[in-house]
Amino acid sequence: MHYLAEMTQGPGTTTVITGANAGLGLATAVGVARTGANVILAVRSTTKGAAAVAEIRQAVPAAAVEVMQLDLASLASIRAFAAELSSRIDALDVLVNNAGVTMKDRSVTADGFETTFGVNHLGHFALTNLLHDLLAAATEPRVVVVASDAHRFVRKGLDFSDLHGERKYGTMRAYGASKLANMLFTLEAARRWQADGITVNCLHPGFVATRIGRDGDGGRLGEIATTLLRPFAKTPERGARTSVFLATAPELAGVTGKYFVNSQPKQPMATALDEAAAARLWQVSLEMVGIGS
Repeated sequence: MHYLAEMTQGPGTTTVITGANAGLGLATAVGVARTGANVILAVRSTTKGAAAVAEIRQAVPAAAVEVMQLDLASLASIRAFAAELSSRIDALDVLVNNAGVTMKDRSVTADGFETTFGVNHLGHFALTNLLHDLLAAATEPRVVVVASDAHRFVRKGLDFSDLHGERKYGTMRAYGASKLANMLFTLEAARRWQADGITVNCLHPGFVATRIGRDGDGGRLGEIATTLLRPFAKTPERGARTSVFLATAPELAGVTGKYFVNSQPKQPMATALDEAAAARLWQVSLEMVGIGS
């Protein structure tokens, strides 16, 4: 399950970052490690995770960092990760829901969910709920959700009759819907968990030069488009600044339910502020992933 035998214990907090073996997630891990936090890279491939550990330690020699295996396309993997983590630590200070996919063609996860919605929303929804008690046990727990201005692609809001794209599927439509779902999750989690002291905020990292859309998942056109636009993209290090800010900034204590761009709060589309849709999505998601209320 994990790459290092034991997580380094020390004065720092503990932060879990999904999809942290490359790109935005790796840059976020470096930034958080600089603060002295214990960082757990939650990744599909522990081999790639081990390479990321070496890269982080090049940048931060004293980094307390390790790898744990997590496949957000598998509820079994998510449950196993949560159980393993809960057996090893008493509290989780920060969870950064960073991992994300785009898919040219419609596909489904092992649990039958459309892959983009299943990984980007449902996987993180299940993970965060399963880690709720660990988060609630921390002194100032935070959940950071990497959303996107791509939520603007879904101008009429989520289509609850076709969340898995069975009737109509398009790459950017599915991605935009998953990012809108991330933002509605942020809204509802912030409301539900404020009494537990857990803050939940989301962010748009900007157009970042990562692998997303360039490994065949966005198709040939997606790969061409991202290659052409790459000179105008932020580096992962610049893109990660808002994630690191939300995860570590002392001035954000108690701030919850907000959307940030360039480390500043920003008003999202009205569809991302729809409290009724957020509550509905929460209930539907609970039923899909088989977690109690």
